[in-house]
Amino acid sequence: MAFRMISVGQKVVKFNRYRHQQGSRFPGAAFTHPSSRSYYHSNEALKPSEPEPEPELINADGSYPFHLYSKSQIVNIFSRYAPQLDHRPFVAAAEVFPMRVNNYVVENLIDWSNVPHDPIFKLVFPQPEMLLPEQLDRVRSSRTRLSPPQRQKLAEEIRATLNPHPAGQKEENVPMLDGISVEGMQHKYRETVLFFPMEGQFCHSFCTYCFRWAQFTSVGSDQQFKSKDQEALKHYLASHPFVKDLLFTGGDPMVMNSRTFARYVTPLLNNPETQHLQTIRIGTKSLAYWPYRYTHDSDAKALLNMFERIVNSGKHLSIQAHFSHPKELQTPQVQEAMKLIQMTGAVIRCQSPLIRHVNDSAETWSTMWNLQTRLGAIPYYMFVERDTGARDYFSVPLAKAYEIFNGAYAKLAGTARTVRGPSMSAGPGKIGLVGISTIHGEKVFVLKFLQARNPKWLGETFFAKFDPQANWLNDLKPAFGEKEFFFEPEYNDTSKNYPGSSGQRTYQCS
Repeated sequence: MAFRMISVGQKVVKFNRYRHQQGSRFPGAAFTHPSSRSYYHSNEALKPSEPEPEPELINADGSYPFHLYSKSQIVNIFSRYAPQLDHRPFVAAAEVFPMRVNNYVVENLIDWSNVPHDPIFKLVFPQPEMLLPEQLDRVRSSRTRLSPPQRQKLAEEIRATLNPHPAGQKEENVPMLDGISVEGMQHKYRETVLFFPMEGQFCHSFCTYCFRWAQFTSVGSDQQFKSKDQEALKHYLASHPFVKDLLFTGGDPMVMNSRTFARYVTPLLNNPETQHLQTIRIGTKSLAYWPYRYTHDSDAKALLNMFERIVNSGKHLSIQAHFSHPKELQTPQVQEAMKLIQMTGAVIRCQSPLIRHVNDSAETWSTMWNLQTRLGAIPYYMFVERDTGARDYFSVPLAKAYEIFNGAYAKLAGTARTVRGPSMSAGPGKIGLVGISTIHGEKVFVLKFLQARNPKWLGETFFAKFDPQANWLNDLKPAFGEKEFFFEPEYNDTSKNYPGSSGQRTYQCS
């Protein structure tokens, strides 16, 4: 029986690396999962003069205890780890933007000697600069002069100005079946369906840049995409034989326990009605934020076995892992989790937006992509920060994004050059910036669809006037005197005049 020592903060945790259980090659043990709600143990508020109680490093069942911290714990976290910081503007920012962080991130990923500049700190703690100065002043003053309902109303007013559902997600992506909108689903591209399981609409920690931040600020409202209807999912897929990929997304589907996840997936396996479905994808940040989900969770063995069942059914399983910085890949915990996932036959593909203050350098990206490749994962996408939330704080101009991408790409071996980008997930589709060139004396951005609402647009190259300040598609103007981009007439017409999702429309019209 082999044991391994893993450092956690300043402590050492001993665990059984391969605790085989009969009939399985995956280790068991960990915490109670979130579907039971006992999963989260938020610490009670502590006086700044009191030390925070130390959690037991290993629970009785061999699991690693999960502790969740929300905005109410900011003062205590700062008191312990960063007493030089004024907590008040950070608490104000967390009144508007969702904030959750767990003990693994706090203890293992944040360099507290480097705050407020540490990239992971900026990734998980809402920053005061994410609000306009007048917004920050209003929120800060509201904490002493307004009631909680009034403060909530103020926060909602500010959120409404931040484009909570970009790229036509609610208007153009929601499919219809038998004349009724299908809840908790998006079908933007013909071959790919997104499903938002109700039990997976939160995360182990929240990212400050998240383009789906509205999922967490309006919980229970119609602002959320969510569904628990596995029969509707199966029926929709069976009714659309051109769909090849199903992406479970959120939130984070990996906050679900394996039994809940299996309820959605099992009906799709070895089923003649869904045999056209080739790939099941899981969009998750869990490897970065809580790798114990795959190593120490009491549910980990069952989850890995579920992964193996998917692969053995003949379908490809792709873990769409969100890694935003090399630090998230460097701990022994995450590397062990990645090995266990790969043992199931699943493939890990890595993606992230380019985020100012977090990963806006070529060196950061080349380090991250090379490490991903060494760990057996596939670099997949560099995204441009979307036009939502605190976009003005996080976005990088397209010209700079292109420079960073190519600077990093040049430092990769051929095996790591699987990545695409920088890519804008805009209303018409995923648009890659593939070049900056001078044509007929005019400096231009060279653009190309990597995914499109209409598959006929794929592969089309088009040009926009070079603008060093442009951050997004809406900032660009057609080059060479053109009045509009080639796709705009059709896109504007269909988005206004045809109900349902573009994924359905393009199939019906092809």
